[in-house]
Amino acid sequence: MAEPATQSPFISSSAGGGSSEPGGRDLKGAGSPQPCAVRDLVFWRDVKKTGVVFSTTLILLLSLAAFSVISVISYLILALLSITISFRVYKSVIQAVQKSEEGHPFKAYLDVDVALSSEAFNKYVSDAMGHINHALKLIMRLFLVEDLVDSLKLAVVMWLMTYVGAIFNGITLLILAELLVFSVPVVYEKYKTQIDHYVGIAREQIKSVVTKIQAKLPGVVKKKAE
Repeated sequence: MAEPATQSPFISSSAGGGSSEPGGRDLKGAGSPQPCAVRDLVFWRDVKKTGVVFSTTLILLLSLAAFSVISVISYLILALLSITISFRVYKSVIQAVQKSEEGHPFKAYLDVDVALSSEAFNKYVSDAMGHINHALKLIMRLFLVEDLVDSLKLAVVMWLMTYVGAIFNGITLLILAELLVFSVPVVYEKYKTQIDHYVGIAREQIKSVVTKIQAKLPGVVKKKAE
Protein backbone atom coordinates (compact mmCIF):
# COMPACT_ATOMS: atom_id res chain seq x y z
CA MET A 1 0.00 0.00 0.00
CA ALA A 2 1.23 3.46 -0.81
CA GLU A 3 2.67 5.41 2.08
CA PRO A 4 0.25 8.00 3.52
CA ALA A 5 0.82 11.55 2.51
CA THR A 6 2.46 13.90 4.97
CA GLN A 7 -0.75 15.79 5.35
CA SER A 8 -4.42 14.85 5.17
CA PRO A 9 -6.35 15.83 2.00
CA PHE A 10 -8.64 18.10 3.92
CA ILE A 11 -5.78 19.94 5.58
CA SER A 12 -3.80 20.30 2.39
CA SER A 13 -6.76 21.79 0.58
CA SER A 14 -7.63 24.13 3.40
CA ALA A 15 -4.25 25.12 4.74
CA GLY A 16 -2.25 25.07 1.55
CA GLY A 17 -0.30 28.13 0.44
CA GLY A 18 -2.41 31.00 1.62
CA SER A 19 -5.90 29.61 1.37
CA SER A 20 -6.91 31.89 4.24
CA GLU A 21 -5.14 34.93 2.89
CA PRO A 22 -6.18 36.93 -0.16
CA GLY A 23 -2.70 36.69 -1.65
CA GLY A 24 -2.65 32.94 -1.31
CA ARG A 25 -6.00 32.59 -3.05
CA ASP A 26 -4.79 34.69 -5.95
CA LEU A 27 -1.66 32.57 -6.39
CA LYS A 28 -3.39 29.21 -6.13
CA GLY A 29 -6.67 30.21 -7.71
CA ALA A 30 -5.25 31.95 -10.77
CA GLY A 31 -6.89 30.34 -13.75
CA SER A 32 -9.32 28.35 -11.59
CA PRO A 33 -12.05 30.77 -10.41
CA GLN A 34 -14.58 28.00 -9.71
CA PRO A 35 -12.59 26.30 -6.90
CA CYS A 36 -11.90 29.72 -5.39
CA ALA A 37 -15.60 30.56 -5.50
CA VAL A 38 -16.45 27.32 -3.69
CA ARG A 39 -13.70 27.96 -1.14
CA ASP A 40 -15.02 31.48 -0.51
CA LEU A 41 -18.49 30.03 0.05
CA VAL A 42 -17.49 27.40 2.63
CA PHE A 43 -15.16 29.83 4.43
CA TRP A 44 -17.92 32.46 4.65
CA ARG A 45 -15.87 35.18 2.90
CA ASP A 46 -19.13 36.84 1.84
CA VAL A 47 -21.53 36.22 4.72
CA LYS A 48 -24.61 37.33 2.76
CA LYS A 49 -23.88 35.14 -0.27
CA THR A 50 -22.93 32.10 1.80
CA GLY A 51 -25.97 32.58 4.02
CA VAL A 52 -28.28 32.54 0.99
CA VAL A 53 -26.67 29.39 -0.45
CA PHE A 54 -26.54 27.62 2.91
CA SER A 55 -30.13 28.44 3.91
CA THR A 56 -31.54 27.63 0.46
CA THR A 57 -29.84 24.24 0.19
CA LEU A 58 -30.66 23.38 3.80
CA ILE A 59 -34.36 24.21 3.30
CA LEU A 60 -34.35 22.13 0.12
CA LEU A 61 -32.82 19.13 1.89
CA LEU A 62 -35.22 19.45 4.82
CA SER A 63 -38.11 19.59 2.36
CA LEU A 64 -36.87 16.45 0.63
CA ALA A 65 -36.68 14.76 4.02
CA ALA A 66 -40.33 15.60 4.73
CA PHE A 67 -41.87 15.27 1.26
CA SER A 68 -41.31 13.32 -1.93
CA VAL A 69 -38.95 14.59 -4.62
CA ILE A 70 -41.87 15.15 -7.02
CA SER A 71 -43.74 17.24 -4.45
CA VAL A 72 -40.70 19.36 -3.61
CA ILE A 73 -39.90 20.06 -7.27
CA SER A 74 -43.54 20.86 -8.01
CA TYR A 75 -43.80 23.28 -5.08
CA LEU A 76 -40.55 24.98 -6.08
CA ILE A 77 -41.76 25.47 -9.65
CA LEU A 78 -45.14 26.72 -8.44
CA ALA A 79 -43.46 29.18 -6.06
CA LEU A 80 -41.18 30.49 -8.79
CA LEU A 81 -44.06 30.82 -11.26
CA SER A 82 -46.18 32.58 -8.63
CA ILE A 83 -43.44 35.17 -8.12
CA THR A 84 -42.74 35.78 -11.82
CA ILE A 85 -46.41 35.84 -12.88
CA SER A 86 -47.36 38.17 -10.01
CA PHE A 87 -44.51 40.53 -10.85
CA ARG A 88 -45.41 40.43 -14.56
CA VAL A 89 -49.06 41.29 -13.84
CA TYR A 90 -48.05 43.99 -11.35
CA LYS A 91 -45.74 45.70 -13.85
CA SER A 92 -48.43 45.46 -16.56
CA VAL A 93 -50.96 47.17 -14.29
CA ILE A 94 -48.48 49.89 -13.34
CA GLN A 95 -47.63 50.52 -16.98
CA ALA A 96 -51.34 50.69 -17.90
CA VAL A 97 -52.10 53.14 -15.08
CA GLN A 98 -49.06 55.33 -15.77
CA LYS A 99 -49.40 54.84 -19.54
CA SER A 100 -45.71 54.10 -19.83
CA GLU A 101 -43.99 51.94 -22.42
CA GLU A 102 -41.35 50.19 -20.37
CA GLY A 103 -42.02 46.86 -22.05
CA HIS A 104 -41.58 43.38 -20.62
CA PRO A 105 -40.09 43.49 -17.09
CA PHE A 106 -37.93 40.42 -17.79
CA LYS A 107 -36.77 41.47 -21.25
CA ALA A 108 -33.16 41.94 -20.13
CA TYR A 109 -33.08 38.36 -18.87
CA LEU A 110 -34.93 36.97 -21.91
CA ASP A 111 -32.27 38.47 -24.18
CA VAL A 112 -29.44 36.73 -22.31
CA ASP A 113 -27.77 34.00 -24.38
CA VAL A 114 -27.94 30.83 -22.28
CA ALA A 115 -26.98 28.45 -25.07
CA LEU A 116 -24.18 26.03 -24.23
CA SER A 117 -21.44 26.12 -26.87
CA SER A 118 -20.09 22.89 -28.30
CA GLU A 119 -16.62 23.76 -26.97
CA ALA A 120 -17.92 24.18 -23.42
CA PHE A 121 -19.99 20.99 -23.70
CA ASN A 122 -17.00 19.00 -24.97
CA LYS A 123 -14.87 20.38 -22.15
CA TYR A 124 -17.39 19.32 -19.50
CA VAL A 125 -17.75 15.88 -21.08
CA SER A 126 -13.96 15.49 -21.24
CA ASP A 127 -13.57 16.45 -17.58
CA ALA A 128 -16.37 14.08 -16.58
CA MET A 129 -14.82 11.22 -18.56
CA GLY A 130 -11.50 11.78 -16.81
CA HIS A 131 -13.17 11.43 -13.40
CA ILE A 132 -15.19 8.40 -14.54
CA ASN A 133 -12.12 6.60 -15.88
CA HIS A 134 -10.21 7.30 -12.68
CA ALA A 135 -13.13 5.97 -10.62
CA LEU A 136 -13.38 2.81 -12.75
CA LYS A 137 -9.67 2.16 -12.36
CA LEU A 138 -9.92 2.60 -8.60
CA ILE A 139 -12.94 0.28 -8.39
CA MET A 140 -11.13 -2.43 -10.32
CA ARG A 141 -8.04 -2.05 -8.15
CA LEU A 142 -10.06 -2.40 -4.95
CA PHE A 143 -12.43 -5.20 -5.97
CA LEU A 144 -9.75 -7.25 -7.71
CA VAL A 145 -7.53 -6.91 -4.62
CA GLU A 146 -4.47 -5.33 -6.18
CA ASP A 147 -3.52 -4.27 -2.65
CA LEU A 148 -4.91 -6.50 0.12
CA VAL A 149 -4.79 -3.76 2.77
CA ASP A 150 -6.67 -1.24 0.62
CA SER A 151 -9.38 -3.80 -0.16
CA LEU A 152 -9.68 -4.68 3.54
CA LYS A 153 -10.02 -0.99 4.36
CA LEU A 154 -12.91 -0.73 1.89
CA ALA A 155 -14.55 -3.80 3.44
CA VAL A 156 -14.28 -2.29 6.94
CA VAL A 157 -15.68 1.04 5.77
CA MET A 158 -18.63 -0.65 4.02
CA TRP A 159 -19.28 -2.74 7.12
CA LEU A 160 -19.41 0.42 9.23
CA MET A 161 -21.66 2.08 6.65
CA THR A 162 -24.23 -0.69 7.14
CA TYR A 163 -24.66 0.56 10.71
CA VAL A 164 -24.76 4.17 9.56
CA GLY A 165 -27.43 3.28 6.99
CA ALA A 166 -29.49 1.58 9.69
CA ILE A 167 -29.56 4.83 11.66
CA PHE A 168 -29.64 7.53 8.98
CA ASN A 169 -31.19 7.72 5.54
CA GLY A 170 -29.56 9.38 2.53
CA ILE A 171 -31.21 12.78 2.99
CA THR A 172 -30.20 12.92 6.65
CA LEU A 173 -26.60 12.20 5.68
CA LEU A 174 -26.73 14.98 3.08
CA ILE A 175 -28.05 17.41 5.70
CA LEU A 176 -25.26 16.44 8.10
CA ALA A 177 -22.72 16.73 5.28
CA GLU A 178 -23.88 20.26 4.45
CA LEU A 179 -23.69 21.31 8.09
CA LEU A 180 -20.14 19.95 8.24
CA VAL A 181 -19.10 21.59 4.96
CA PHE A 182 -20.24 25.01 6.12
CA SER A 183 -18.84 24.70 9.66
CA VAL A 184 -15.68 22.54 9.70
CA PRO A 185 -13.57 24.74 7.34
CA VAL A 186 -14.29 27.85 9.41
CA VAL A 187 -13.45 26.06 12.65
CA TYR A 188 -10.26 24.63 11.13
CA GLU A 189 -9.18 28.03 9.85
CA LYS A 190 -9.62 29.50 13.34
CA TYR A 191 -7.87 26.67 15.24
CA LYS A 192 -5.48 25.50 12.51
CA THR A 193 -2.36 25.13 14.69
CA GLN A 194 -4.01 23.03 17.39
CA ILE A 195 -5.86 20.82 14.91
CA ASP A 196 -2.71 20.21 12.83
CA HIS A 197 -0.86 19.17 15.97
CA TYR A 198 -3.42 16.55 17.04
CA VAL A 199 -4.00 15.34 13.48
CA GLY A 200 -0.25 14.80 13.11
CA ILE A 201 -0.18 12.71 16.30
CA ALA A 202 -3.18 10.66 15.15
CA ARG A 203 -1.64 10.07 11.72
CA GLU A 204 1.59 8.81 13.22
CA GLN A 205 -0.34 6.37 15.40
CA ILE A 206 -2.42 5.15 12.45
CA LYS A 207 0.67 4.80 10.27
CA SER A 208 2.37 2.72 12.97
CA VAL A 209 -0.64 0.41 13.34
CA VAL A 210 -1.04 -0.01 9.57
CA THR A 211 2.66 -0.85 9.21
CA LYS A 212 2.38 -3.56 11.87
CA ILE A 213 -0.73 -5.02 10.23
CA GLN A 214 0.93 -5.04 6.82
CA ALA A 215 3.92 -6.91 8.21
CA LYS A 216 1.68 -9.67 9.59
CA LEU A 217 -0.72 -10.08 6.66
CA PRO A 218 0.18 -12.81 4.16
CA GLY A 219 0.25 -11.95 0.48
CA VAL A 220 0.62 -8.20 0.96
CA VAL A 221 2.52 -6.62 -1.91
CA LYS A 222 5.70 -5.04 -0.56
CA LYS A 223 6.35 -1.76 -2.27
CA LYS A 224 9.80 -0.25 -2.53
CA ALA A 225 10.38 2.88 -0.54
CA GLU A 226 10.73 5.91 -2.75
